[in-house]
Amino acid sequence: MARKGNRIQVILECTEHKNTDMPGTSRYITTKNRKNTTERIELKKYNPILKKKTVHKEIK
Repeated sequence: MARKGNRIQVILECTEHKNTDMPGTSRYITTKNRKNTTERIELKKYNPILKKKTVHKEIK
């Protein structure tokens, strides 16, 4: 039987949006396997405020 507790929820925040003076933030919630992926994840996601795909990094 598999153990529970290896998958955790993480928040991804846009890196390009923080550098602009535009209000608001672009954040996504996803899950990752803590055992297989120990480092912070980085994904390209759509930012509706900037209207383009940008790099989103995991925040604590």
